Amino acid sequence: RNHDNPFFQNMCQSKQFCTIKPGLYAMVGAAAALGGVTRMTVSLVVIMFELTGGLQYIVPLMLAVMTSKWVGDALGKDGIYDAHIALNGYPYLDSKKEFTHTTIAADVMRPRRNDPPLCVITQDSMTVEEVEAIFRDTSHNGFPVVLSSESQYLVGFVLRRDLMLAIANARKNQEGVVSNSIVYFSSQVPNNPNDPAPLKLRKILDMAPITITDQTPMETVVEMFRKLGLRQTLVTHNGRLLGIITKKDVLRHVAQLGNQDPESILFN
Repeated sequence: RNHDNPFFQNMCQSKQFCTIKPGLYAMVGAAAALGGVTRMTVSLVVIMFELTGGLQYIVPLMLAVMTSKWVGDALGKDGIYDAHIALNGYPYLDSKKEFTHTTIAADVMRPRRNDPPLCVITQDSMTVEEVEAIFRDTSHNGFPVVLSSESQYLVGFVLRRDLMLAIANARKNQEGVVSNSIVYFSSQVPNNPNDPAPLKLRKILDMAPITITDQTPMETVVEMFRKLGLRQTLVTHNGRLLGIITKKDVLRHVAQLGNQDPESILFN
């Protein structure tokens, strides 16, 4: 067991330190393989230590994991988790990739020049039937609420699920709510006994949604999506609604600037 080299002779004074342990090699090899595949570092070493309880082996584990990560990064930047995110079509913005282009929000927002107008809900002029028709015709996650169709001044943002649930509960529990009842998102509701009972939905309205101007640099927009975890942001100019930018729009724009076909980016 003792090597002829004086260095090893000084180290191998006891059986405990000089016996070859296949389990240790297996553990270090497994950690290195996982580190190269997943690109995890500290968390992987902690997991291996907690599984085995071998605190004295933490140094070789750290060396193996870091070496495998460096080799993996040299061969390709993405780990298996990033690959599965792309395969499953999840809209994910990688925080490690920098966005250095000079485009602005107006270049990315929808609707585009030839697109149909943005689907909005007015503050106090739409009926329950008209709102339910929007549900049938669209699959949007939420809808901007504007003062009127003509002015397009932004009032807030309402989520689709909240709006659907509020209308369903009102039809079931609130007396007098019918298809031609007016939906109100304002605090003041006119009291006209000849009209059907109004539907007051101000409580579900987000009156402070995340908004940007049409001249906001896309570098700032991308950072907002990354750090705030946004699904969409509204684009305005002097308070008037111009359009909307979703995370999928940002990903398509990034792909287009990277010389990829934006339509090839598939989302689940």
